[in-house]
Amino acid sequence: MNSNSEHTPLTTDLIALEGAPADKRGVIEFLLDLAVDADRVSDRDQAVEDVLAREEESTTGVGMGIGIPHAKSGAVRSPTIVFTRVSDGVDFDAMDGEPATLIFMLLVPEEGGEAHLQMLSSLSRSLMHEETRENLHEAESEDRVRDIVLEAVEQ
Repeated sequence: MNSNSEHTPLTTDLIALEGAPADKRGVIEFLLDLAVDADRVSDRDQAVEDVLAREEESTTGVGMGIGIPHAKSGAVRSPTIVFTRVSDGVDFDAMDGEPATLIFMLLVPEEGGEAHLQMLSSLSRSLMHEETRENLHEAESEDRVRDIVLEAVEQ
């Protein structure tokens, strides 16, 4: 783990290129487990509850094969992005009806509202580009995924 992991929203230990379940709740818990293991979340149950509550409000399936479950939570230590791919896709109730194959979880501390909106907006904008989505599908290492996503979020 790199020394500035506290300040970097996405580190390689928050990326799983395979192994995620193919159902919405399963993939949310899978991503949260990565955040817990990386010491980004202090209370897994609270974080699960917060993400699922946000899912109830409106869909986080943004279309084009992308799901971005997210939440502000008192259980989150620092702004965090967790990523996985699911080749067969997960139903995230996207407007276009397409299953999500690229799934990003955004987690921010309760007081991190501005950071949350900034990350969500930057990530969403960059994922509108087909090239970015293709690069994420084709990436063969966690390092490559991290570089693609951080470049997108920092724009």
